[in-house]
Amino acid sequence: MDAFEALYATVIDRKENPSEGSYTRYLFDKGLDKILKKVGEECAETIIAAKNGDNGETVYEIADLFYHIMVLMAASDITLDEVKAELSKRSEKSGNLKEFHVTDKNT
Repeated sequence: MDAFEALYATVIDRKENPSEGSYTRYLFDKGLDKILKKVGEECAETIIAAKNGDNGETVYEIADLFYHIMVLMAASDITLDEVKAELSKRSEKSGNLKEFHVTDKNT
């Protein structure tokens, strides 16, 4: 089991078996809005750390972001295998230009 699988398993365990005083439990109890707020905060902190050129701080913030993304995944019933499958599908694309998902912002 790699670090991502171990982290995801811990998050799922906290979702299914809440323990008193757990930060993960707190996030699940507060709901999706709180989880999304934390994802946004951690994303911004990662950007600032990278902009400042502080690799140690950037790694720290990326780890926080990964954790909060995994909480979001668990709250949304998205499995790690689904994300891995999507990444695998994307890695099969070749060439310099890739088709990207396009959203019509007018609809």
